[in-house]
Parts: sequence; structure tokens; C-alpha cells
Amino acid sequence: MADLLALSERVIDDGEYAGPSSVNRITTQLSEVADGIAVVESFSHVVAFRTDEGLVLFDTSLDALAPACLASLRGWSDAPVRSIVYTHGHRDHAAGTRTYLDEAEARGATRPEIVGHENVAQRFDRYELTDGYNAVINARQFPGPASATFFGDWVRPDRTYRAEDTLTYGTTVFDLHHGKGETDDHTWTWVPEHRAVCAGDFFIWVFPNAGNPQKAQRYPREWVEALRAMAATEPELFLPAHGLPIAGTERIQRVLHGVADTLEELVRDVLERMNAGQALDTIAHEVRVPQAVLDQPWMQPVYDEPEFVVRNIWRLYGGWYDGNPARLKPPPDSALAHEVAALAGGVDALVGRAGELAAAGDLRLAAQVAEWAVQAAPDDPAAHGARADVYAARRAAEPSLMAKGIFGAAERDSRPPA
Repeated sequence: MADLLALSERVIDDGEYAGPSSVNRITTQLSEVADGIAVVESFSHVVAFRTDEGLVLFDTSLDALAPACLASLRGWSDAPVRSIVYTHGHRDHAAGTRTYLDEAEARGATRPEIVGHENVAQRFDRYELTDGYNAVINARQFPGPASATFFGDWVRPDRTYRAEDTLTYGTTVFDLHHGKGETDDHTWTWVPEHRAVCAGDFFIWVFPNAGNPQKAQRYPREWVEALRAMAATEPELFLPAHGLPIAGTERIQRVLHGVADTLEELVRDVLERMNAGQALDTIAHEVRVPQAVLDQPWMQPVYDEPEFVVRNIWRLYGGWYDGNPARLKPPPDSALAHEVAALAGGVDALVGRAGELAAAGDLRLAAQVAEWAVQAAPDDPAAHGARADVYAARRAAEPSLMAKGIFGAAERDSRPPA
């Protein structure tokens, strides 16, 4: 059983950080972090509270990891699962639920009550509408065996709420609060008996996932409000759904307010520029988060990154028109590419120029030129070779998993199988 609180203390207080995997561990092993509170480290975690009426769980992890998580949980407690609270409806938080229902049935126990915000069911509806698309973007972001579908065995909440709700089991009270952040169906929970907060994905030990370019809208300003509300409870134990739990009021305040300050400043900077009439292109290339902030172990931009958050803030408040009138009703990409190729003197010129730009380190511009080459000549091996080389370089140079996934997929599209 790992001492997870000691690990997080060393990271936050002493800077002992060995990369993202050292704080976001996926072991499916259980650690007791306080009397009657356990964390099963997974993707995402299962956080368990022992109450007088049985176990209350926050999230159930991925469907593939749920059996191992349940086995670890049963090594800690044989009590029936009284309730399962969804922090939100993402697959890695809600897809493992069937495992727990099947266990209850096999044991002849009462079916656990599933609790979540009222928007969870709407999320599941949207996943069913976009099942194929979600499979495509997951394959792009997490390369592996291809799947034609995303997931379909959703267990919908039995009990929902809109703004706040309270669950009471014996002497243990759970105060549920709705907040928008990474999703619009998020629940964070205050447990006064333990002075503990279950935070879901409002804190994930990397830069906030507030700008994912392939996913639905994120809400960074409301995210700030939720973080400030959590901090106002002055918790002594902080339980995120990814990454290490944290103990100590001062330590928890530091990370919560630090993330909130960063998101708040990003929103402020983008809105000030939007209100001044600047175009998205200018804002996206000029608004920055200080490197000293990004160097903190819990703010590394290794999943999402500030530039994507900037674009998401624009989408939230400004729509999809980016300020360039030529892109309001643009020509097809292939038509533009043919025109650029003609102006350049042919596709070979574009291929050569893409290589020159990449060699000079201008990978952003090199990628665009390589795209034009392939769009103008989709069957040209040299064009695809240049495109694959540029995106391989881009993938290697990027810190965030989201950028690496998209650029890696582009490389694979143009690179012939070995």
C-alpha cells in the first residue's frame, strides 16, 4: 500500500518530480489515505468511503480496468456498495459501473444507487449520437487497435440533481455541488466529517484540460469558480480523480488557487483582446502562460496546453468565425492547394520548401506547406513523404498528448506501412 499523501507532499513541497507518470499512476492498487477512505489508482481513480450503510464510491474507472479495481477494493472492504457517484460522465469515470452492478447481483446484494448531475444522461445521449466520431478521435489520440465504436454500455444515474444535493449514510454526509469545467455535468463533493473534497477532473496534476481541440466545449471561467468554491471549504484532504491525493490545508490552497489564477488570467487576457477587436490569429499567437507556471509539477502542459485553451475561450465567447473574412466561406482545401502549387511552380516546389522550412525549425509553416503539397497531389509519394517527415518532427517537438496524437495520426496517414 503506497503512501500517496507522502508522495504528493514531496512533489509539492520539495519539487521531487519524475514526470507525469510519477504523479498520474495507473496501478489499480488501493491505498488507504485516511480512516475509512481509500483510493484505487486507475484511469480514472475509484475513491471509496466506508460508511455505516456501506461503501460510497466516486467513479468506477474504465470498463477494462474496473474488474481489477473492484478486486483491490474487496481486499480493503467486503461491505456492499451503497452508492456510486459520477464526478462526470466521461468514459474513464463511468464505463466501469456495470462491473459493480454485476457483482451486487451475484452477491444477492441491493443494487447500488447511481448518482450524478442531470447533464450526465444528456452526455450519454450525445455519445450515442457521435459514437463513431468518438472512436475516430480516440484512435487518433490514443493509437492502438482500431475500433469502429466508442462505448455503449452506459449506466445512467438513478438520482440526479441540478445545483446541489446531499447524500447521508449513517453519520457521513456528502454535499454534492455542480460545476462547469472540463464538462458541463461535473460534480465536486464536500465531505465535512473528513474535511475532504472529491474533485473529479477539476484538478488532474497536469495543465487543465480546458481546450481539447477534438472535444466538446470546455468552461474555463466557470472552472475557476468551482476551484475557488472548493478552496473556500478549507479542506484538509483533497481527492482528485487523476493523480495523487493531497493532504494539508495550506498545500491544497496553493494548488487550487494556482490553477484558478492561471485560468482566470487566460480568460481575462483573451476577452480583453476580443473586446478590443483583435482576430483569433493574433490572440492565439500572443497570449501566453508564464513558463515558471508551466514548470510546476502539477501544471505541465503534457495533455492539454494553453494555446488550445485560448482557442476554446474564443469558441465559447466568439463563435467559430476567427476574424479573417477569407475564411468565412473559404474555398475547398484542395482548390486552395492547387492554386498555391501553381503559384509556387508545382508540387515539387512545395515539397522542397516544406523540407527547407522544417530544417530551419519552422515546423508550423512547414506543416502548412506540406499539407498544400498533398492536397494538390494526393497520390504523389514525394508529397506524402515530406508531409510524414514534417509531422514526425512536429510530434517529437510537442509537449501535449493532444498535439502529439493529431500530428502522429497525420504522419501515419502519409507514411506507407513498413
